[in-house]
Amino acid sequence: MGRVKTSVYIDEELWGEFKELAHREKSEVSKLLEEALVNYLINEVLRDVDDSEVPLWFEPLKVGGESTEKLLREMRDDREKRLLGQ
Repeated sequence: MGRVKTSVYIDEELWGEFKELAHREKSEVSKLLEEALVNYLINEVLRDVDDSEVPLWFEPLKVGGESTEKLLREMRDDREKRLLGQ
């Protein structure tokens, strides 16, 4: 996937808070913004999906010393790739 440089106008205080969040999460601002945009788009697509017929399932999660934050990020990244067909 290619990248593009763009300019947008965002509330200064909101942008400052977003940058602080990226810093706290030890993430690049661009990466965090991309994640936010992808999550927004996924939610828009899924809003009209009738999930009443979708079975719920899960697999037990064995943490095994890994940080839950790292495991959650990996799970979210995997979900994003599946939803986007990558």
